[in-house]
Amino acid sequence: MDIAEELRAIELIKALKARYWRGIDTRDRALLRGVFTDDAVTDFRDSTQSDDDSQLKRDPDAFVDDLFALLKGVVTVHHGHSPEISILSPSEATGIWPMEDWLWVEDEASPLPFRRLHGWGHYHETYRKTAIGWRIASTKLVRIRVETE
Repeated sequence: MDIAEELRAIELIKALKARYWRGIDTRDRALLRGVFTDDAVTDFRDSTQSDDDSQLKRDPDAFVDDLFALLKGVVTVHHGHSPEISILSPSEATGIWPMEDWLWVEDEASPLPFRRLHGWGHYHETYRKTAIGWRIASTKLVRIRVETE
């Protein structure tokens, strides 16, 4: 790949991650599911500070379904910035994204153990270029700090 192709790939991956966060915050199931490869691995065990293996999924459909069920009655805002994206080949890349998120629980029946969460951390990801463009092949959220009420 020449530098122009690498820069284009980086910009496409940035747009992909923006769709990921928008899909979560707007509860757009099709948009969120569309950012993943069919064999994507999602690992949120560290972000929940537990060894709960239910937070490790090898099925993006199950991830989206479980996430939206958990976030019912919760308003979320996600921000990502300053990514470190490395293009490994014409079809593979990695990225680390500093992130910040806010969650406000508005439904008293929510199973979440807080009413408000403010968190910071990093997403560690791999990407694969498919016939329909760049997709997230794996994502792992590692939190640095979490404040809850």
